This record gives sequence, C-alpha cells and structure tokens, in this order.
Amino acid sequence: MSNTNERKETIRSTEKKWELRSDKKTSDAEIISLAEELGISPLTALLIYNRGQDTPDKARAFISAMSGSYYDPFLMPDMEKAVSRILKAVENKEKTIIYGDYDVDGVTSVSILYMYLRELGLSPEYYIPSRSTEGYGVNNDAIKQFAEKNITLMITVDTGVTAINEVEFATSLGIDSVITDHHECLAELPKAVAVVNPRRADSSYPFCELAGVGVVYKLLCAIEKRLVGNSDKVKKYIDLVAIGTVADVMPLIDENRLLVAQGLEMLNSSPRTGIASLLKAASNQNDKKSKAGQKITSSTVSFTIAPRINAAGRIESAEKAVKLFLGRSETEADYMAEELCEINRRRQAEENRIIDEAAEKIKSSFDFENDRVIVLAEENWHHGVIGIVASRITERFAMPSILISFDENNVGKGSGRSVKGVNLVEALTYCSDLLLKYGGHELAAGLTVDREHFDAFKERINEFVRNNVSEKSTSVVIEADAYVSPEEVNLEEAQELLLLEPYGVANPGPVFFMDSLVVRDLVSLAEKHTKLILERDGIQLTALYFGHSRASLPIYKGDKIDIAFTMGINEFRGVTDVQMIVKDVKRQSLPGEYEISDESRKKYFSVMSGATYSRSDDDILPSREEFAQVYLYLKRRPGQYRDDCLGMREIMNASGGRLSYCKLRIILDVLKETGLITISYSSECDENFHFGVNYVKNKIDIEKSPLYVKIRSLAEKQ
Repeated sequence: MSNTNERKETIRSTEKKWELRSDKKTSDAEIISLAEELGISPLTALLIYNRGQDTPDKARAFISAMSGSYYDPFLMPDMEKAVSRILKAVENKEKTIIYGDYDVDGVTSVSILYMYLRELGLSPEYYIPSRSTEGYGVNNDAIKQFAEKNITLMITVDTGVTAINEVEFATSLGIDSVITDHHECLAELPKAVAVVNPRRADSSYPFCELAGVGVVYKLLCAIEKRLVGNSDKVKKYIDLVAIGTVADVMPLIDENRLLVAQGLEMLNSSPRTGIASLLKAASNQNDKKSKAGQKITSSTVSFTIAPRINAAGRIESAEKAVKLFLGRSETEADYMAEELCEINRRRQAEENRIIDEAAEKIKSSFDFENDRVIVLAEENWHHGVIGIVASRITERFAMPSILISFDENNVGKGSGRSVKGVNLVEALTYCSDLLLKYGGHELAAGLTVDREHFDAFKERINEFVRNNVSEKSTSVVIEADAYVSPEEVNLEEAQELLLLEPYGVANPGPVFFMDSLVVRDLVSLAEKHTKLILERDGIQLTALYFGHSRASLPIYKGDKIDIAFTMGINEFRGVTDVQMIVKDVKRQSLPGEYEISDESRKKYFSVMSGATYSRSDDDILPSREEFAQVYLYLKRRPGQYRDDCLGMREIMNASGGRLSYCKLRIILDVLKETGLITISYSSECDENFHFGVNYVKNKIDIEKSPLYVKIRSLAEKQ
C-alpha cells in the first residue's frame, strides 16, 4: 500500500459560523444622523453605535479616549493600609521583596513598582518564580529564602489573593505581606497587612476589570497622593501599564481605555529605551525596515511586544524581561532585546515542533466521529509552550483540546483551551477523582495527572462533553459589524477606524463581511501565508491570509468566495494603502461544480484499509481511459512544485464529474506507485497537492500495478 494511505482521514467540518453583531445598517436613520453629527462615514458611525455609544455625546466621549478622568485609588479596599505599610518600610529602609508573576502583566507590575520604590529611596529586590519548576503563585520555598535574607516586607503583584497558607507562613517568619492582585477572590482572604484587589466583595471601587499592573499603578497613585497631593509623577510608568493591560487581555473600556490610550500615546511620543530596542530588534528579526516611524497600537503590543516578553517566562526566566524595562543604557537595552527575540525564536521553533507532533497524532489516532475533546500526551513537551499549541489546535479544529507533558516521574502537566459552549473547569471537575490538581477558567485551564490515570481521564472528559454539550453549541463564531462593498474598502475609511483605538476585549477590532468575490489569483508568501487577488463589480482587491499557506486552502482561481476580514493600513516603501487581513473564507458552490463528498472520502479510506466492496460500485475501480484522462491532465500542467497548487476538485470538475474523490485518489496513488508521477499532498488540506510528471522509458501496464491488483481483488471477494 502507498504511504499516503496509512494516515487516518480527518472527516470533520471546522467551518466557522458567521454572525452580525446587530441588525443595524449604515442606511438606518440613527446611523446616518450620528455620522452627520460627528462628521464621519456611516460605516464608522455604525461601528461606534454597535459598541454601545449610541448618542453623539457618548460617541464623542468614546472617541476622545485620552480625555477621561481616573477614579480615586483610595476607594480600593485596604489601599490606606497598603500605603501606610509601604511608607513605613521606606522610612525605616526595610528589606523589601516584590513577588510577581512570569507573564507580561506580572513583569510590567514588578518593573513599575521596583522603579518607583527606588525613587522613594528604598532598595527593593524582586522575585519571579520559574514557570517550569515552581509554577504559578507564591510558594513557601521562596518565602524561606526571603527570611534568610532578613526581608521584612513582601509585596505581591498580579498574584497572592489566594495565598492564604503562604501568607500565614510568611507572617510566622516575621515577614509582613501586602497583596496587590486582580484575580478572583475566594471567600477567605489571606491574613495580610493589606489585600488590595478591586474584585473583593467589599470593594467600592467603580471598576473591577483592571489588570494586575493597573492595580499596582493605582497603588503608586495613592502613595503619591499621600506624599504630595497628586499623582502626576507616576504617569511616566503608564506605557508599561498599557502593555500589561493589553497583554493580559483585559476589557478596554472605562478606566482601562483611558490607561491604554494614554500609554500608547507615550509609547509613540517618547518610548522608553527598552521598548525602542525591542521594536528595533523585532523589526530586524523579520527582515523588514525599521518600525521607528510606524504607529504603535494595541495590535503592536499584542503581536510584537507581548510575545517577546512572555517568551522569557515561558522558555527561560521572566527576570530577563524585567531587566529590559529597568535598563537605562541603549547598549544594555539592545543586548536584552536581542536576547528576548532569540528566546522568542526558540519558543516559536518549539511551538512548531509540538504542533507538528500533535497534528500527526490527531491524523493517526483521533476519532472525530465519536470524541469531542482532543486529548494528547507526550514525553517532555515544553510546559511553557503547550498552552499556545492547544490554542492553535482548538482554533483549527473548533474543538476543546488538552495537551499533557509527562516527566520522568510519570506525572503529566497539561494545558487546555476550549470553545464557547464547553466550560473546561466544569469538565475537569467531572474528572476530579482522576486528577492531582486542576484549575482555571471556562475557556482555559491547567491540570496535573498521573500517567496511570491518563486513559481513564481521556475517556471521562469526552464522556462529559458528549453527555452535556450539544455539538451545535460548540461552533466557533466570527462576529462582524457589517457587510461591505468593495467601494467601502479604502484608505480614508481605514484611517478613520483609528478613532476607535485602542482595540481589545469589549472593544474588538472591526470585522467585515464581503460576499461574491471572484478569485483571480493566489500567491504563496514565505510558504506560510497567502495573498489573494480578488475582484467584484470591476474592482480588484488584495487580501492577506496570514497563517494559511497556499496548500492549506481548498480554493482556486475562478472560485467565487465570501470573506471575513479586518481593514488596516499598510506602509511600504513610502506608499500608504488600505490592507485587508482575512479571518475566514467560505467558498460558494457554483452551478455545474462537483463537490468532494464525505461518503466518497470514507469509501477511499475504507478500501485502502482492506475493506471489500461490491463489484457493481462504479465509484471505486478506475478504467484505463480514466487513468489516461488524469495523466494527460497532469501532463499539461507542468511545474507544480513551484508556487501553484493543484486540487482534487479541479480535476473532478475537468472530468465533468465522472471522477469521484475515491476514484481520483486511487488513480493518483497508482500513478505514483508506477513511477509515472511524483506527488506530495498538503499536510493541512489533503485535497491539495504538488506533483511532477516523470519521463518513463518503458511502457507501463497500469492494471499490473500491485495496488491496482489489490483493489480489484477486494471486489472479486464479493
């Protein structure tokens, strides 16, 4: 049998659902009125209206994100106690430790508190636990080290609100604790000197969605108000507050919108040395011209700055990221930035390696017809990366996924991601007797399991989802603001969309739908992305589909498609133009086209695995004429190893529908076995393949091919 037939076929639709955020249209009277009042396009007015800013006054306030006001930091629980204890430490020059988390929120929190306390004359230390050896949160081993150094005050940032036992242990060793955190609180709080958290049940603070770095910033504001009556001095840290808030995916509304807007303004007008160095290093890494002149947005934070800061904590030590922010000389910052970019490259390589291994496991063993959760395990997958891989698997297959890495002691640590409709914590709770530890949120969670319980856990969690969640409720949904025409995709509109910045949770970047576009060309970019040349109503548009190679797309020249996309601005070689970024593609079925059916796919893999079939089934064994037809078609399409990619559906349509998927795959397999062609199927979409037609000196008798003989013999058994 051919090696291409040893893979188990994936027969599962991962098609995303498309939905509009509202039924409002740009032609509605209130939208036109809002547009005229603000002097903006109806499309921009619709976007603002859909975000709850449905009056001119609300819309103006939303657009003027920089002009809001901050809440009094002393409205936060225990803020007075925290300020008093920290100022006491400053006065007495106490040995103080800042205990943070290893993500971007934690790193920025540590950085701004460290810099501020040094300005007050204190010489604090900071401590960030190792993700791989210590895990999240405060731990007693670290506290023992603090006691040995005669530290008398521990200030936690972005962590600590559930560290009840650890705070008690610190107290027993003579260490006071001030907790600053933004995570959900338990019914019982740690018995610390102060627990500053806007999510506390007794909090009167008007906004509870601050990031950890936002809570620390409010602490600095409170200390400054106590000392000098205002908080102007600490505004120089607001750039790091913005980075931590965006990276921690906090809703960009209310006070967060103000913090991030002002932070982005600082990043653009006077970026600190470490950020400038990081952007320069990231630009060099991508072999592009310097990004110094490009506007820094929330997207820059999410896709350029945050991954490189996060990589330090995932792969090595988060302290390297702190050093980037604390460094004052350009030389030192450049060195740290290059190191963080190198760590990020290693993270990407490790991520890609795990993705390839996971994809192979899914193809070879996952049962898409019965299982509802993808659960995979391997020896020593990197703990800092498996969560990212789980996210990509969940996005690709529209299913919850859990990746587990077993160590030499047969203990597996796992990270899971879910889809809307499947609460991962509830699913893990159903399996709690099989787990050593678990926790997290509805869509993201972690777990620890012994190897002996892995198979039972895998079955149990699938049982939970099968019995409690309907398959229809787990679709991945793309929400858009409006259907648009080609005329509305222009530079003026893209520039006007900047009025809605900063984008993030609760203020998502605008997504649009456009239908009935004809594919004029597809061009591979760096073998990982695809540029689509599209046309409608005589207008030609260019769209970029990042993360989707040409070989992964079952669409071809001449197809008619609908796309979901975002609109942005591209600056290249001095030319500024609108840019379409594709989020999803749907192909329209045209009259006279022939589709690949699941039935024919199943039939192919069934026969290849040795199943018998009825001799009257003319959908399986090809005739000599059909072999010749396909061979001649391929012979007329040379050079397929380059940019182009041939698809099964193209050949089926060329045959007038006489060739099914099953019969065509068998023809290609036999042609390959006999050496008439070489063929390489796409690992991402087995409908696509690259091929070459070989020169064969001697005449080949197709019907004597071992594969052909084997398939024919399966019919003769009936």
